[in-house]
Amino acid sequence: MDSNILFTPFNLKSLHIKNRIVMAPMTRSFSPNGIPGDDVAAYYQRRAAGEVGLILSEGTVIDRPSSSNDPNIPHFHNEALKGWKKVIDDVHQAGGSMGPQIWHQGIMGNHHSGWLPPVPFEGPSGVLKPGVSNGKTMTDEDIADAISAYGKAAADAKRLGFDTVELHGAHNYLIDQFFGEETNKRTDRYGGKTVAERSLFATEVIKEVRKQVGEDFALIIRLSQWKGFDYNHKMAKNPEEMGKWLNLLADAGIDIFHCSQRRFWEPEFEGSDLNFAGWAKKLTGKATITVGSIGLSGDFMGAFKGESSEPSSLEELLRRYDRGDFDLVAVGRPILADAEWTKKIKDGRTSELKGFSKEALYQLL
Repeated sequence: MDSNILFTPFNLKSLHIKNRIVMAPMTRSFSPNGIPGDDVAAYYQRRAAGEVGLILSEGTVIDRPSSSNDPNIPHFHNEALKGWKKVIDDVHQAGGSMGPQIWHQGIMGNHHSGWLPPVPFEGPSGVLKPGVSNGKTMTDEDIADAISAYGKAAADAKRLGFDTVELHGAHNYLIDQFFGEETNKRTDRYGGKTVAERSLFATEVIKEVRKQVGEDFALIIRLSQWKGFDYNHKMAKNPEEMGKWLNLLADAGIDIFHCSQRRFWEPEFEGSDLNFAGWAKKLTGKATITVGSIGLSGDFMGAFKGESSEPSSLEELLRRYDRGDFDLVAVGRPILADAEWTKKIKDGRTSELKGFSKEALYQLL
């Protein structure tokens, strides 16, 4: 199947991109004291020049004292905004489009360096994973302040000139910790027996962000079924549960669901070969982004264990895209390792595609 089917424009509200390729958000930790510098701006500009349709930034944290467990993860507030202004200006100069991924890490493990935030980590119940607590339970005041900080970050993104915003609601970070029954043990209105009931925090964040950016600004949320402590975890056990969950988020103001999987080709539920993005589109009618080991032989968790991956066929991806399962395709490690990946796919230069090795994680190529 011809990969050129991925090279058609996509337009939704403020988002006008030239193709269906998205650079997936990937934590880089190259922003000392939370401030992205010229090297970070140049890293993203190279991807824009390489014709990535939409760049989603690494996770960048909101203005809460313990929103990050790493001093070199970028902030999206105060002094760091000057750095992000240069990033988006340089990306636009190269003809690209970009949105920051707005993040609060929630309850985290301590960083290997020994660095700690000035106050304890915060989350719905102080729980990182079953049997492990490493922070405080958020009060109503903490929750209100966090919601406000998400809104402020999104407003700043629009003011700086970004084309969209993505909320990080996946991978056992703060929003996802509210979704999860293992990490959300609350008995107030932010808790509940079902993932739909535990979605109040997320919907309040989305509504506040929508209020701050207006109706015409495209809003993305990244979600995952799996957890780092349980790769087989299912937030929604069946399509009915998923529909109730995702439609609450859509009704609150989400335009695009970014559906994180370790391997995009794996079906989400028995009886259908639809993946997470396919089900999200079917259940909500909203646009979706698929992601997960696209273009490489191994999944991204293996990369952190030192495993290398080789280029792999896009045939199955193209088949599903052509069938209408999803609208956009997020690519992580291939674009992290090679700023020209998108151009090479477009031009059919598959023999020039590079594999991925862990060394790419430790430099801004």
